[in-house]
Amino acid sequence: MAMSTGGDTTDKPMSDINTTPLVDVMLVLLIIFLIAVPVVIQSVKLKLPDVRFDPTTTKPENVSLSVTTAPDGTCAVYWNTTRVTHEELLTRAVDKLKAEVARAGGIDAIKSNPDFELPEAHIRGDVAVPYQCVGATIYTLQMAGFAKVGFISEPPPGQNVTRM
Repeated sequence: MAMSTGGDTTDKPMSDINTTPLVDVMLVLLIIFLIAVPVVIQSVKLKLPDVRFDPTTTKPENVSLSVTTAPDGTCAVYWNTTRVTHEELLTRAVDKLKAEVARAGGIDAIKSNPDFELPEAHIRGDVAVPYQCVGATIYTLQMAGFAKVGFISEPPPGQNVTRM
């Protein structure tokens, strides 16, 4: 550390910079970051699924729903191309599942046939639709008894579709 003794009588600016406070501040910041980073990085270990864009195989028994916003701002749900309320959606979904069970020969026939699959519900949601509309539709289908509810999406144009 340098110290001026006052022996030089010329009036010129001092060109020495005391870097000790700068180094002290940098060391304190380094210690703070070394302590804080592990706290921020903590996360739950997950195995995320691999993303695939598989073409949807539509079976005749599957239900195709479209969810959008009506011009008045309310939720609009369409069963194929027919607009339905949530009460009508529940009734139609229950009737659809009952018809499929009856067509398969009843509950006992379904239990004895491991290859039998109940119909699925495929939802196409508009980009601008509020989540509450889609959530209410999913909830209604679950109340009706649908075990599989999927979303139909469209990959962005020009994106390469790869199979894994």
